Amino acid sequence: MIFALDSSTSSVGLAIYDGIQVIGEINWLTNNHHTVELAPAIQSLIQRTGVPLSDLKVLAVALGPGSFTSLRIGMALVKGLSLSLRIPVIGIPTLDFLAFSQAARNIPMLAVLQAGRSRFAVGRYKQKGGNWHRDGENCIMTIDELVGSIEEPTYICGELSAEDRQILNRKRRNIVLSPPVQSMRRASFLAAMGWKQFKASNFVENKTLAPIYLHIANQIP
Repeated sequence: MIFALDSSTSSVGLAIYDGIQVIGEINWLTNNHHTVELAPAIQSLIQRTGVPLSDLKVLAVALGPGSFTSLRIGMALVKGLSLSLRIPVIGIPTLDFLAFSQAARNIPMLAVLQAGRSRFAVGRYKQKGGNWHRDGENCIMTIDELVGSIEEPTYICGELSAEDRQILNRKRRNIVLSPPVQSMRRASFLAAMGWKQFKASNFVENKTLAPIYLHIANQIP
């Protein structure tokens, strides 16, 4: 059984998954209250599901990109649980499990999340073998840079405000926007990816995990 935590941005999620079904999941928007909300939410999920901590075999944590502070808080909590329970932690890039949650399409996809100062962290993905695969490095872009980078039909999912959606909808010919309900990151997909890596023994040791931060210079070609 795996416990997953995503604190990349103001969109926060927790999930418990046993490889067959999602035992419990909480996803919510916080007003930068990660420090005071995460620990009680973890305790609540454990109590509601009735899952003993001793049943957990592995933990998964979102690595980012995202907010410096919120990522650090989430990673510290998960590493603390890992030490106390003596179980491994698997780190999953945030945009990767957002992409993993999307249905297959025959056009490229951009997965985005808020990066502060009216900018986005952006990851490009392509379909191969029925799965989304990262296509190049993630980068930081403004909404105008994002629009300007799209020259072919492209699917966009992720954290988008009403204003962002309005701007992107003006370029309808090449942009396919995911519905808001499909744009929300869900911790259960983080858990599913983590569980798959755990079963395949495809993960690094806890001590090497570190948050992913992006710099403005990293642009999509």
